Amino acid sequence: MIIDSHCHLNIIDADSVGDTQQLITSARELGVERMMCVAIGPDKWQEVIELADRYPEVYASIGIHPCSDESVQATDEAIIQAASHPKVLAIGEVGLDYFHQSPDQVDLNYQKARFRQHIAIAKQLDKPLVIHTRASTPDVLQILREEGADQVGGIMHCFVEDLATAQQAMELGFYISFSGILTFKNAKELKAVAQALPLERILVETDAPYLAPVPYRGKVNQPGYTRYVVEELARLRDLPFEQVAKATSDNFCRLFKLPH
Repeated sequence: MIIDSHCHLNIIDADSVGDTQQLITSARELGVERMMCVAIGPDKWQEVIELADRYPEVYASIGIHPCSDESVQATDEAIIQAASHPKVLAIGEVGLDYFHQSPDQVDLNYQKARFRQHIAIAKQLDKPLVIHTRASTPDVLQILREEGADQVGGIMHCFVEDLATAQQAMELGFYISFSGILTFKNAKELKAVAQALPLERILVETDAPYLAPVPYRGKVNQPGYTRYVVEELARLRDLPFEQVAKATSDNFCRLFKLPH
């Protein structure tokens, strides 16, 4: 069994790759039997919860993406109500993103405040976090430490950082999730990180519809393509495919306290 730890089923273009049921069927044919659909803002929370309710293979995560502008806010009560649904496994994706605008150029304190809010709620509900970080990792790690995020841990989503960053995140109870980027030829440093990490702390994901792996790079991504991330991880570590598939799925189930 393979588990896609991060996808966006609700925004995949059905005209391109099929509707949700077709995506789930295609995923199952490739050995991907479960997936977590991640909402990026309050307007998407109900969509992912409804998908999780409708399909046994689908779980949900709700949060506010750091690239959402300052006007996108939610009360603690609204987040708690949505996140209390039994198939909502995590709070996220949340974090910081300075790629398009840096704190030196514009006041991004609202990102930090929103991030801290989500960490506090994750701790209150005892649910792990799904972390997005781009050009902001030192601040992300600092806030995770300051807010005691190690109490719940979580996932460093679509990891592209160095080994030292991965080690710091793991010390805080986070798992490292690799996407289709791992299959790209120019991702040499990331491949080295994937070889060095303990297998028991690794997850795999698609981030579908984005970041399709080789051999589908540039196409619309879908949960079934998590298989190709597992294949690359197995190749890099010189391990049987089945061993890596089982380990990454076991890791997901351990993090979210699910039956294996």
